[in-house]
Amino acid sequence: MIVDCNPEFGIELALALPYAYWLHEQGELEKVVTSHGMQPFYYFCDFVEEKYDHRTIDNEAAGLNSLPNNWIYGNIHNAKLYKDEWEHWEQFMCEKQGCGILNYEKWKMPDYSSHYKNDRFVFEKPFVVVSNRFNWEHGGPPVGYFDPNCLIFLFRYLTEKGYIVIYKRPRNTEFPVDQNEYHTLMSNTQPIFQYNKDGQEIKFSDYDIANDFEDVILLDELVSKNTDLTYNELQLNLFANASSFVAISGGSTLLLNLFQKPTITYLYNGSDLRRNFWEGGARGITGKGPKNIKNYYYMMNPNLIPFIDKDCQEMRDHKYDRFFKLIEDSIK
Repeated sequence: MIVDCNPEFGIELALALPYAYWLHEQGELEKVVTSHGMQPFYYFCDFVEEKYDHRTIDNEAAGLNSLPNNWIYGNIHNAKLYKDEWEHWEQFMCEKQGCGILNYEKWKMPDYSSHYKNDRFVFEKPFVVVSNRFNWEHGGPPVGYFDPNCLIFLFRYLTEKGYIVIYKRPRNTEFPVDQNEYHTLMSNTQPIFQYNKDGQEIKFSDYDIANDFEDVILLDELVSKNTDLTYNELQLNLFANASSFVAISGGSTLLLNLFQKPTITYLYNGSDLRRNFWEGGARGITGKGPKNIKNYYYMMNPNLIPFIDKDCQEMRDHKYDRFFKLIEDSIK
């Protein structure tokens, strides 16, 4: 069998990669055709062709229909597949647009932590990766990202607890982009913040904030110092040695999920929450009711620690108490 597709990055990790690994374990994987830079994710395959120089959010054009699971949100009837092992399966057949439950019969995650663990990326202290993003989404400007006050808290709290922080926020020049990332690049959308001090307007970026902390290292710095590694080779080797992760939801979080370590995920997308990501009966946003244990996020990483902020409203309103409490409770 040949696995051939170029969807959004996170979708490839959740749908194509586990299928390829399942085929590999069955002795049926012939070749993987993927986007530039993705070969390290398919370390188990002898024949990987990095064919595509772009990705697409059009699932059909991306080749997803050739996979057992062709949509990230799954099919409501998939819940019935797990009726013998999951007493709440019926409550997750209420969502007409899918509930994030895949068919896992031909789906298995490789063990990236064991494969990529190394002695190269070892620091004098344990390290936590903080993964941010700043992209256009569904035709609109950025909504889901860690703002300056949130970043300052994260950097201060984690470094005071004795951790080094690796800060990642891609510029979208490191990999083949999809339409949203392309729009971000072409519109020159950058996370530039500002405040007034003594009548002067001061502008700064998230990178500036990171550079103000002695024990915060930009991922870009490590990339520039390890030129023998590709961007993805460095990420996989680095993240395999991390203690834990803090991330905004999306493809960057799905990458971190590959390592199955404690991963605090800031979930904000209303449509994603509607598909029963976490707890709350049929709608998954109230924090009450059974957990959707067959959601692909949990199946990729059972050590996931979700935080729900619908439409990122609390972040936009600068209300951080709930999120900061979760950080303090989860990372000691």
